[in-house]
Amino acid sequence: MDIPNLVRDLARAARDAARQLGNLPRDVKDRSILRVAELLTERRGALQEENRRDLEAARAQDFPEAFLDRLTLSDKVIASMIQGLREVAALPDPVGAVTGMWVRPNGLRVGRARIPLGVIGFIYESRPNVTVDAAALCLKSGNAVILKGGKEAIHSNLALTGLMQEALSEAGVPRAAVQAIPSIAREATLELLKQDELVDLIIPRGGEGLIRFVTEHSRIPVLKHYKGVCHIFVDAGADLEMAESVCFNAKVQRPGVCNAMETMLVHAEAAPAFLPRMLARFREAGVDLRGCPRTREIDPKVAAAAKEDWGCEFQDLILAVKVTPDLNGALDHIARYGSRHTEAIITRDYHRAQRFLKEVDSSVVLVNASTRFNDGGELGLGAEIGINTSKLHAFGPMGLEELTITKFIVYGDGQIRT
Repeated sequence: MDIPNLVRDLARAARDAARQLGNLPRDVKDRSILRVAELLTERRGALQEENRRDLEAARAQDFPEAFLDRLTLSDKVIASMIQGLREVAALPDPVGAVTGMWVRPNGLRVGRARIPLGVIGFIYESRPNVTVDAAALCLKSGNAVILKGGKEAIHSNLALTGLMQEALSEAGVPRAAVQAIPSIAREATLELLKQDELVDLIIPRGGEGLIRFVTEHSRIPVLKHYKGVCHIFVDAGADLEMAESVCFNAKVQRPGVCNAMETMLVHAEAAPAFLPRMLARFREAGVDLRGCPRTREIDPKVAAAAKEDWGCEFQDLILAVKVTPDLNGALDHIARYGSRHTEAIITRDYHRAQRFLKEVDSSVVLVNASTRFNDGGELGLGAEIGINTSKLHAFGPMGLEELTITKFIVYGDGQIRT
């Protein structure tokens, strides 16, 4: 396989398709998306058979259960994909929306209109359901997408891409609007990152290693988040039952995801009443607890936290716990060790809640809710293509609107500049 020519041909075809996508009526895009949902139901057995090939290969290489869980196209996962497609189809089309209009002293009417980004290279690890989410969002926002999934999901991803291209053809949309690179070679990823004349944006989605690799080698702008070091601060006077419920959910529900809590911060005044019961509940759930000296005074069974535990994305049932003297201490800790991903405060105090919202520099900041809500679907975006923490044109979960940008549009009646 001549990988450089293969990737360049895919990129050229995507560029040609993108010119048409930007002008497609909403009903054509929605019809294509809803047809994909129908095909997922009709071809479920065939898709799961291809997925089994990937799972068998992964098991033979002794991948952990958490990895196999992300790789599996279960009935539940497919149902979630179908629901996500329907939600994306139901969302307003951002393309062409005029976000503002004003009149200059010379009579020119100046405004901004939303347009697609163009061609997106999406590089991601082995979660085949992401293939459909990304393609649907790109199609609805008028962007062509080139998919480069992880080698462990190659059969699943190619099957899903073929299904989506079938739906596009039925609706008269260019098949090149959604393409997958049919190679597991790292050279294919590197070649995609060189296509700066044809690809407008690279979005990597996966672990820190993948994102750093993409960032270091790309000639194309990259939207990224390196890791999710998420904190919850339990304030003095907080509703401790609420705090216990929220913190448990944030750590235990799915510990391997980027919006799981990795460090729990507790106000010194709340710690004596809150920590004994909370830590016991975590321990019963199998959480490995690592605490500061004050935490260990309250519960000596907690292991001493090492320096590297602060700022670590464990992605496992491991939690760092720190008692802070006040809100200032929590804000300082988050500023030093956070990753601009997700932070939350549990409090009854309005002013401290507002201060936390204002001062914490993260893509999603919550009051009295779990960090697990930093998710495009949970925030009403329908689905997301990723979570961006780099502040490059978008910040946080990226849905339809974040896959567009604005250009200036100007109406005149013969004005000339003097």
